[in-house]
Amino acid sequence: MEMDDQERKVVNEFCHLLEKSKQLFNGLRDLPQYGHKQWQSYFGRTFDVYTKLWKFQQQNRQTLDTKYGLKRWQIGEIASKIGQLYYHYYLRTSETNYLNEAFSFYSAIRMRAYYSKANKEERPDLMVKKLRYYARFIVVCLLLKKMKLVRDLVRELAKQIEDYTQIYEPEDQLEWSLVLGEIKAFIEADVPVNVVDVDSSPIVLSHRLTPLNTPPMEQGSSVYLTLQEILIVGNCYEQVKFSELTLDMFRMLQTLEREPQEDLSNQLYDQSPAPGNKPGFENGDKINKRDNPHKYLLYKPTFSQLYTFLASGFKELPPGGTMLVYVSADGSLGNMKETEDVAFDFGGVVTNNKREGDAFNNRTKRPAHIKEMHCLHPGDVYPFTRKPLFLIIDSDNSTAFQNFPNLFGQPMACLLSPENVPATMQDQHQKGNLFTMFLHSPLMGFCYVCSIVDIPIALWDKCQGHIEKFMAEASKVFSRSRSLDHAFMQFYGDDFLRLLMLRFIFCWITLRLHRGFKGPSYYPTTQPPLPEDEILHQASLHRLVMDVASTLEVRGLFGDLTEVD
Repeated sequence: MEMDDQERKVVNEFCHLLEKSKQLFNGLRDLPQYGHKQWQSYFGRTFDVYTKLWKFQQQNRQTLDTKYGLKRWQIGEIASKIGQLYYHYYLRTSETNYLNEAFSFYSAIRMRAYYSKANKEERPDLMVKKLRYYARFIVVCLLLKKMKLVRDLVRELAKQIEDYTQIYEPEDQLEWSLVLGEIKAFIEADVPVNVVDVDSSPIVLSHRLTPLNTPPMEQGSSVYLTLQEILIVGNCYEQVKFSELTLDMFRMLQTLEREPQEDLSNQLYDQSPAPGNKPGFENGDKINKRDNPHKYLLYKPTFSQLYTFLASGFKELPPGGTMLVYVSADGSLGNMKETEDVAFDFGGVVTNNKREGDAFNNRTKRPAHIKEMHCLHPGDVYPFTRKPLFLIIDSDNSTAFQNFPNLFGQPMACLLSPENVPATMQDQHQKGNLFTMFLHSPLMGFCYVCSIVDIPIALWDKCQGHIEKFMAEASKVFSRSRSLDHAFMQFYGDDFLRLLMLRFIFCWITLRLHRGFKGPSYYPTTQPPLPEDEILHQASLHRLVMDVASTLEVRGLFGDLTEVD
């Protein structure tokens, strides 16, 4: 088909932008995931090119349709990559509003059926792209708590996988069946307590930080620290996971984010979404004044990977900032027969189960003097206590960190999970660890230990009111304590850390009062220890927990104050 000079110029420019965008997008894989300066400028260039490409194909659609033969799936592929850009930018910055941007582009692909003819192609490549798009879209919707849409997408994905296997008989059909199974198991496990409306329809609740659930703070004279860097690590063998996110990781990352602001313009599907300015680059202050702490998500990291990210978070930590390290992982018992060195002999938590170069593949035959290669011991973390550190360990060997020393005089605190749960809850690990559930949503954790599966929204709200009273009272008790370690008060000024510390107190008192949790190994602990008389055994706090139990009509599951004190 002949083209005039202007049409040829349009086609050439489109091909140039398309090729350049692909090169830059592929280059993202080689960028280091840690640090800031190494990747920021590269993301900026990539956003620039995709912005030009998207606008160019909009402005020259007729020429590209008739002279270049632009197909709808090609437009969909560009939109999909822009969605991926925004999602990965969210992962690197922790700014939840970029999830809305990713959602905008992924939604447009579905609404306009850009991939509708993927199963008509002779080769399966385009169909694979369509399946990957669905998996990515589901992750974004899960993070935005758009659960009705998630269920619709899962049904569509199941149908697409069925078409894919019937038409192409591919070698990877089992892999896609496993992906679908993972998604379904993840969705089911994510809601251990169903909050229902008056007509018994499920209500989706968000547990991110909002002005409504931010606990009040008693004013003090302390110099407060702010949470700046976060490492979220997951490696629980039995726990459900999807897209390199275990359920515990998924819950904790939401707990450490503020609720994203909905951008209504993203919901207008009659207009093509367009990438705006490069996020975070048009205003130099945006990165420094971000709403959420920066975080890394590490699924089954090797020891070397974990140490690299720890070092990076440590390096990036500004003055007055603190780093939070959250680990949800299976424990590894140490060898305590000889020196009983608290740094290494009490074991730790296993972050990866690889046996690199290890002749002893069967754990039961491993000689006592050979330790797990990818086990994080307390001593491994010591170097990073040169700056303020807040550590959360959810593991069946959390007490390995119970004697964590403060070697450098910097603020340091550990929240440690119970090591045991009652026999009736042994299957709970697959649906996420109990300690993390309490830190994510105290009322969800409370309902779970009381075997409450369904709860009307009106009753949920009433109980939530009791928990808000608990948080306000706990905040007063906490800040007025005379024997509380000063490190806790330095962390107390940060909204996220204050929330976690007060939820820890609620968790401790709930489990301490519950008749099914018998003995110290069933209760969480802190290092340094919280004062028992002034905080943990405070009668006013115990009464508020009992108010929740009475409202839910499960008072009989809990002992009287005289029974437990």
